[in-house]
Amino acid sequence: MCRHQNHHLSALLPVEEEEEKKGKHAGGLSTRGRGERSSNGSGDEGKRGWGSRVAHTKNHRRRSFSTKIPSGLKSLVERQIPDEISRLKALKQNYGNEKVGEVTVNMIMGGMRGILGLLYETSLLDANDGIRFRGLTIPELQEKLPGKRGQEPIPEALLFLLLTKKVPTEHEVEDLRVDLMGRAEKFANECSKDKNKKNVFDVLRALPEETHPMTQLSTACLAMQNDSQFSKMYASGTMKKTEYWKYIYEDALDLIAKLPVVAAFIYKRSCVKEAARKSSDVPTVDASLDLAANFSQMMGFPSNECKELMRLYYTIHADHEGGNVSAHATHLVGSALSDPYLSFSAGLNGLAGPLHGLANQEVLKWLKEVQHALKGDYSTETVKKFVENTLKSGRVVPGYGHAVLRRTDPRYECQREFALKYMRDDELFQLVSRLYEIVPDVLKATGKVQNPWPNVDAHSGVLLQHFGIKEENFYTVMFGVSRSIGCLSQLILSRAHGYPIERPKSVTSACLEEKFK
Repeated sequence: MCRHQNHHLSALLPVEEEEEKKGKHAGGLSTRGRGERSSNGSGDEGKRGWGSRVAHTKNHRRRSFSTKIPSGLKSLVERQIPDEISRLKALKQNYGNEKVGEVTVNMIMGGMRGILGLLYETSLLDANDGIRFRGLTIPELQEKLPGKRGQEPIPEALLFLLLTKKVPTEHEVEDLRVDLMGRAEKFANECSKDKNKKNVFDVLRALPEETHPMTQLSTACLAMQNDSQFSKMYASGTMKKTEYWKYIYEDALDLIAKLPVVAAFIYKRSCVKEAARKSSDVPTVDASLDLAANFSQMMGFPSNECKELMRLYYTIHADHEGGNVSAHATHLVGSALSDPYLSFSAGLNGLAGPLHGLANQEVLKWLKEVQHALKGDYSTETVKKFVENTLKSGRVVPGYGHAVLRRTDPRYECQREFALKYMRDDELFQLVSRLYEIVPDVLKATGKVQNPWPNVDAHSGVLLQHFGIKEENFYTVMFGVSRSIGCLSQLILSRAHGYPIERPKSVTSACLEEKFK
């Protein structure tokens, strides 16, 4: 398969074909929609788009209905749609009956693992290079993405890349940052100032404080669904199929902007224990920051180092192909034309499952067990013996191994580099480093492990603990906020390219038995 892009085949483009029958082309979208201003046609959307960037930054105000004046990113996505639809249609026409793999009973009974059956453009997992975002590895992202306010990329630059396949310019990243932060500030201000209108924060305040943070985040997504522009337009009966993506885009960017505000509220209301840190107020958005830095600051961690950590966390958790539970759930529910609020809430519910989003908590729990048992003696012999005893007891070493990767997870490596820069003397980091030296060889010696190398979860909890984010039941919320970048990017593209509703065929075990008699 293609190393850089996910070109898996699917039953594709019912929208495009239906529009052709009507004498239209689904990809031939004008840049002038209902009430939209025409593009200046210069190709430099960053210079104008929807008004003076400087004035917008000063006033932090956003248009009330953003589909009327397309931003640079949105108009670029629109210009790319015709070529993308033509390319996908040609792929289907030329190779639609070609086989891309086999399906075995083991695959069917093993959670569909390894079955090739999903078209997902934004990222592809490579067994040797790890996750590639539109063809770029994590080190390449760190090198090439513009808009940095430190050493790590900002989420806005990654979002632009995922939606367009294009590394943005500094100007394009800044325009998108201003847009998203304007949405976030508008949302927070409206919810904090209008006391007579119930909002998502009132819903969260009505929940018991001990409600799990992921339950609260998923509930919040559903509570904000009334804001969906796509749902309102679909109910009106006036929206063309070729316009679906425009309103999905607006909902998706609104949700990406809102989620850090909601998550920070959940953190300060329900997770922290110290009275001085607790708060039930709507967090204050600093629109001069990027999404990740503002999230860190709203949570109560304003240091530049913690902001850098949050940027790194956003990047490495943003996307991981389409087959994982949270991405697939979002994609599946969205294929029924559920709006982004409904779709991503489904993804969050999948992420909350212990087998998906709780892995870094399991790692941290085990590391603390090791720390307690060894009492600071992290010599090679002592640690090796503890790991061997863990395996002999029937337990696994959490944070090691991966279903696809056959090397150390690049997401682990970039976290290690971050730790070496900012927290070299941290005791838990020193333990993690010692395990990195020892565990792979111990696992190899068992002869039962295909990939004995550490994955992303082997390190992330240690970083968060060092910077004071010690409330472990909140970690999956941070994962969810980050994952919105990837899941919602693909949701936009799925509607733009006319993907059909997902409907695989199931079989009973009796059918399988009968087939092979």
